[in-house]
Amino acid sequence: MPPRSYWKGYLKLSLVTCPIELVPATTDADRIKFRTLNRATGNPVESRYVDAVTHEPVEDDEQAKGYPRGEGEFVLLEDDELEAVALDSTRTIDIQTFVPNADIGWIWYDSAYYLRPADPVGEEAFAVIRSAMEATDKVGISRLVMGGRERAVMLRAQAGGIVMWTLRFGDEVRAADAVFAGLDDAKPDAKLAGMLATLITSMTAPWDAELVHDPVQASLRKIIAAKKKGKKLAPARDKPVEKGNVISIMDALRKSIDAGKR
Repeated sequence: MPPRSYWKGYLKLSLVTCPIELVPATTDADRIKFRTLNRATGNPVESRYVDAVTHEPVEDDEQAKGYPRGEGEFVLLEDDELEAVALDSTRTIDIQTFVPNADIGWIWYDSAYYLRPADPVGEEAFAVIRSAMEATDKVGISRLVMGGRERAVMLRAQAGGIVMWTLRFGDEVRAADAVFAGLDDAKPDAKLAGMLATLITSMTAPWDAELVHDPVQASLRKIIAAKKKGKKLAPARDKPVEKGNVISIMDALRKSIDAGKR
Protein backbone atom coordinates (compact mmCIF):
# COMPACT_ATOMS: atom_id res chain seq x y z
CA MET A 1 0.00 0.00 0.00
CA PRO A 2 1.58 3.32 -1.09
CA PRO A 3 2.14 5.90 1.68
CA ARG A 4 -0.49 8.57 2.12
CA SER A 5 0.23 12.12 1.05
CA TYR A 6 0.98 14.72 3.72
CA TRP A 7 0.13 17.80 1.64
CA LYS A 8 -1.42 18.55 -1.76
CA GLY A 9 -0.93 21.66 -3.85
CA TYR A 10 0.88 22.88 -6.94
CA LEU A 11 4.45 23.07 -8.22
CA LYS A 12 5.09 26.19 -10.29
CA LEU A 13 8.10 27.15 -12.39
CA SER A 14 7.50 30.33 -14.40
CA LEU A 15 4.41 29.48 -16.53
CA VAL A 16 4.64 25.70 -15.97
CA THR A 17 2.35 24.43 -13.21
CA CYS A 18 1.34 20.95 -12.14
CA PRO A 19 -0.62 19.45 -9.22
CA ILE A 20 1.64 17.66 -6.75
CA GLU A 21 1.57 15.97 -3.36
CA LEU A 22 4.15 15.45 -0.63
CA VAL A 23 4.92 12.19 1.13
CA PRO A 24 7.23 12.27 4.19
CA ALA A 25 10.53 10.59 3.30
CA THR A 26 10.93 9.28 6.85
CA THR A 27 8.58 7.50 9.23
CA ASP A 28 8.48 6.53 12.87
CA ALA A 29 5.44 4.28 12.49
CA ASP A 30 7.39 1.20 13.54
CA ARG A 31 9.05 2.80 16.53
CA ILE A 32 7.88 1.85 20.00
CA LYS A 33 5.92 4.65 21.63
CA PHE A 34 5.15 4.93 25.34
CA ARG A 35 2.32 6.58 27.24
CA THR A 36 2.86 8.20 30.62
CA LEU A 37 0.73 6.44 33.24
CA ASN A 38 -0.37 7.03 36.79
CA ARG A 39 1.60 4.32 38.58
CA ALA A 40 -1.07 4.04 41.29
CA THR A 41 -4.10 3.58 39.00
CA GLY A 42 -2.50 2.48 35.72
CA ASN A 43 -4.50 5.15 33.89
CA PRO A 44 -2.94 7.32 31.14
CA VAL A 45 -1.87 10.82 32.14
CA GLU A 46 -2.94 13.73 29.92
CA SER A 47 -1.26 17.12 29.59
CA ARG A 48 -3.21 20.36 29.75
CA TYR A 49 -2.39 24.04 29.46
CA VAL A 50 -2.81 25.87 32.76
CA ASP A 51 -2.41 29.50 33.77
CA ALA A 52 1.08 29.89 35.23
CA VAL A 53 -0.23 32.21 37.98
CA THR A 54 -3.76 31.02 38.82
CA HIS A 55 -3.07 27.37 37.87
CA GLU A 56 -6.53 27.20 36.28
CA PRO A 57 -6.95 25.20 33.03
CA VAL A 58 -6.91 27.29 29.82
CA GLU A 59 -9.11 25.98 26.99
CA ASP A 60 -8.10 26.20 23.31
CA ASP A 61 -10.38 29.16 22.52
CA GLU A 62 -8.91 31.09 25.45
CA GLN A 63 -5.28 30.78 24.29
CA ALA A 64 -3.41 33.53 22.43
CA LYS A 65 0.09 34.20 21.13
CA GLY A 66 2.32 36.59 23.07
CA TYR A 67 5.84 37.95 22.61
CA PRO A 68 7.75 38.66 25.86
CA ARG A 69 8.85 42.28 26.25
CA GLY A 70 9.82 42.25 29.92
CA GLU A 71 9.43 40.38 33.18
CA GLY A 72 5.84 39.12 33.14
CA GLU A 73 4.88 41.44 30.25
CA PHE A 74 3.88 40.33 26.75
CA VAL A 75 2.82 41.84 23.44
CA LEU A 76 -0.46 40.08 22.55
CA LEU A 77 -0.97 39.14 18.88
CA GLU A 78 -4.38 38.27 17.47
CA ASP A 79 -5.03 35.55 14.88
CA ASP A 80 -5.87 38.06 12.12
CA GLU A 81 -2.58 39.89 12.75
CA LEU A 82 -0.62 36.65 12.41
CA GLU A 83 -2.51 35.72 9.24
CA ALA A 84 -1.68 39.13 7.73
CA VAL A 85 2.02 38.31 7.56
CA ALA A 86 1.51 34.94 5.86
CA LEU A 87 2.74 34.74 2.27
CA ASP A 88 1.06 33.13 -0.72
CA SER A 89 2.77 29.80 -0.18
CA THR A 90 0.01 27.80 1.48
CA ARG A 91 -0.84 25.82 -1.64
CA THR A 92 1.84 26.57 -4.22
CA ILE A 93 5.56 25.80 -4.33
CA ASP A 94 6.68 28.58 -6.66
CA ILE A 95 10.34 28.08 -7.59
CA GLN A 96 11.93 31.53 -7.88
CA THR A 97 15.65 30.72 -7.69
CA PHE A 98 18.05 27.92 -8.61
CA VAL A 99 21.47 27.30 -7.09
CA PRO A 100 24.21 24.74 -7.85
CA ASN A 101 23.47 21.40 -6.25
CA ALA A 102 26.76 21.30 -4.35
CA ASP A 103 26.43 24.81 -2.85
CA ILE A 104 24.06 23.93 0.00
CA GLY A 105 25.85 22.28 2.91
CA TRP A 106 24.18 19.44 4.78
CA ILE A 107 23.87 21.55 7.92
CA TRP A 108 21.04 23.52 6.29
CA TYR A 109 18.94 20.39 5.69
CA ASP A 110 16.02 19.81 8.08
CA SER A 111 13.27 17.34 7.03
CA ALA A 112 12.87 15.40 3.77
CA TYR A 113 9.75 14.78 1.69
CA TYR A 114 9.11 12.98 -1.57
CA LEU A 115 7.31 15.11 -4.13
CA ARG A 116 5.26 13.40 -6.86
CA PRO A 117 2.49 14.30 -9.37
CA ALA A 118 -0.98 14.29 -7.80
CA ASP A 119 -2.70 13.04 -10.97
CA PRO A 120 -1.83 11.76 -14.49
CA VAL A 121 -2.62 15.15 -16.04
CA GLY A 122 0.35 16.78 -14.30
CA GLU A 123 2.88 14.04 -14.99
CA GLU A 124 4.29 15.62 -18.16
CA ALA A 125 4.85 19.05 -16.60
CA PHE A 126 6.35 17.39 -13.52
CA ALA A 127 8.72 15.35 -15.71
CA VAL A 128 9.83 18.47 -17.60
CA ILE A 129 10.70 20.34 -14.38
CA ARG A 130 12.45 17.33 -12.84
CA SER A 131 14.53 16.48 -15.92
CA ALA A 132 15.60 20.11 -16.42
CA MET A 133 16.88 20.33 -12.82
CA GLU A 134 18.68 17.01 -13.24
CA ALA A 135 20.29 18.03 -16.56
CA THR A 136 21.60 21.32 -15.14
CA ASP A 137 22.54 19.86 -11.73
CA LYS A 138 20.65 22.68 -10.03
CA VAL A 139 18.27 22.68 -7.08
CA GLY A 140 15.23 24.91 -6.76
CA ILE A 141 14.67 27.21 -3.77
CA SER A 142 11.14 28.16 -2.75
CA ARG A 143 8.88 28.63 0.28
CA LEU A 144 5.98 26.64 1.66
CA VAL A 145 3.63 26.95 4.64
CA MET A 146 3.75 23.73 6.68
CA GLY A 147 2.17 23.25 10.08
CA GLY A 148 1.22 26.91 10.28
CA ARG A 149 4.80 28.04 9.67
CA GLU A 150 6.40 29.20 6.45
CA ARG A 151 9.53 27.25 5.60
CA ALA A 152 12.27 27.72 3.04
CA VAL A 153 12.48 24.56 0.93
CA MET A 154 14.92 23.03 -1.53
CA LEU A 155 13.85 20.77 -4.41
CA ARG A 156 16.27 18.25 -5.89
CA ALA A 157 15.69 15.82 -8.77
CA GLN A 158 16.29 12.26 -7.59
CA ALA A 159 15.33 8.70 -8.56
CA GLY A 160 12.75 9.74 -11.16
CA GLY A 161 11.03 12.12 -8.75
CA ILE A 162 11.83 15.17 -6.67
CA VAL A 163 13.02 15.23 -3.06
CA MET A 164 12.02 18.34 -1.12
CA TRP A 165 14.04 19.33 1.95
CA THR A 166 12.83 21.94 4.38
CA LEU A 167 15.79 24.21 5.15
CA ARG A 168 16.83 25.85 8.38
CA PHE A 169 16.53 29.62 8.51
CA GLY A 170 19.66 31.74 8.34
CA ASP A 171 19.54 32.73 12.02
CA GLU A 172 19.27 29.06 13.08
CA VAL A 173 22.71 28.03 11.82
CA ARG A 174 25.77 29.11 13.76
CA ALA A 175 28.83 30.19 11.79
CA ALA A 176 31.43 27.41 11.90
CA ASP A 177 34.37 29.84 11.78
CA ALA A 178 33.78 31.05 15.33
CA VAL A 179 33.56 27.50 16.68
CA PHE A 180 36.57 26.09 14.81
CA ALA A 181 38.80 29.16 15.13
CA GLY A 182 42.47 28.23 15.47
CA LEU A 183 42.06 24.54 14.67
CA ASP A 184 43.72 24.95 11.27
CA ASP A 185 46.92 25.92 13.05
CA ALA A 186 47.46 22.35 14.28
CA LYS A 187 49.56 20.43 11.72
CA PRO A 188 49.24 16.64 12.09
CA ASP A 189 52.28 14.42 11.69
CA ALA A 190 52.42 13.18 8.07
CA LYS A 191 53.22 9.59 9.08
CA LEU A 192 50.37 9.45 11.58
CA ALA A 193 47.96 10.90 9.03
CA GLY A 194 49.04 8.26 6.49
CA MET A 195 48.53 5.45 9.01
CA LEU A 196 45.10 6.75 9.91
CA ALA A 197 44.17 6.94 6.20
CA THR A 198 45.16 3.26 5.92
CA LEU A 199 42.93 2.45 8.89
CA ILE A 200 40.00 4.36 7.39
CA THR A 201 40.42 2.51 4.08
CA SER A 202 40.36 -0.85 5.86
CA MET A 203 37.15 0.13 7.69
CA THR A 204 35.33 1.41 4.58
CA ALA A 205 32.26 -0.48 3.35
CA PRO A 206 29.38 0.25 0.94
CA TRP A 207 26.49 2.20 2.45
CA ASP A 208 23.75 0.02 3.89
CA ALA A 209 20.71 1.04 5.94
CA GLU A 210 21.69 -1.61 8.49
CA LEU A 211 24.68 0.57 9.43
CA VAL A 212 22.24 2.93 11.19
CA HIS A 213 19.81 0.41 12.67
CA ASP A 214 18.47 1.08 16.17
CA PRO A 215 19.45 -1.73 18.58
CA VAL A 216 17.44 -0.09 21.39
CA GLN A 217 14.17 -0.79 19.55
CA ALA A 218 14.99 -4.49 19.25
CA SER A 219 15.85 -4.66 22.96
CA LEU A 220 12.62 -2.86 23.91
CA ARG A 221 10.56 -5.33 21.87
CA LYS A 222 12.18 -8.24 23.72
CA ILE A 223 11.45 -6.61 27.08
CA ILE A 224 7.82 -5.91 26.13
CA ALA A 225 7.30 -9.44 24.79
CA ALA A 226 8.69 -10.89 28.03
CA LYS A 227 6.52 -8.60 30.18
CA LYS A 228 3.41 -9.72 28.27
CA LYS A 229 4.24 -13.28 29.35
CA GLY A 230 4.76 -12.19 32.94
CA LYS A 231 8.54 -12.47 32.74
CA LYS A 232 11.25 -9.92 33.36
CA LEU A 233 14.48 -9.85 31.40
CA ALA A 234 17.70 -9.09 33.20
CA PRO A 235 19.13 -5.77 31.96
CA ALA A 236 22.12 -6.09 29.65
CA ARG A 237 25.39 -4.92 31.16
CA ASP A 238 27.96 -2.94 29.20
CA LYS A 239 31.19 -4.78 28.64
CA PRO A 240 34.06 -3.23 30.58
CA VAL A 241 36.48 -1.24 28.51
CA GLU A 242 39.74 -3.10 28.06
CA LYS A 243 42.66 -1.08 29.33
CA GLY A 244 45.81 -1.70 27.37
CA ASN A 245 49.28 -0.30 27.63
CA VAL A 246 48.91 2.14 24.73
CA ILE A 247 51.00 5.19 25.50
CA SER A 248 51.02 7.01 22.13
CA ILE A 249 48.92 7.71 19.05
CA MET A 250 51.46 5.75 16.97
CA ASP A 251 51.01 2.63 19.12
CA ALA A 252 47.24 3.02 19.07
CA LEU A 253 47.19 3.25 15.26
CA ARG A 254 49.47 0.25 14.85
CA LYS A 255 47.28 -1.86 17.09
CA SER A 256 44.14 -0.70 15.27
CA ILE A 257 45.60 -1.51 11.84
CA ASP A 258 46.81 -4.93 13.02
CA ALA A 259 43.37 -5.68 14.46
CA GLY A 260 41.77 -4.67 11.15
CA LYS A 261 44.05 -7.00 9.21
CA ARG A 262 43.17 -9.91 11.51
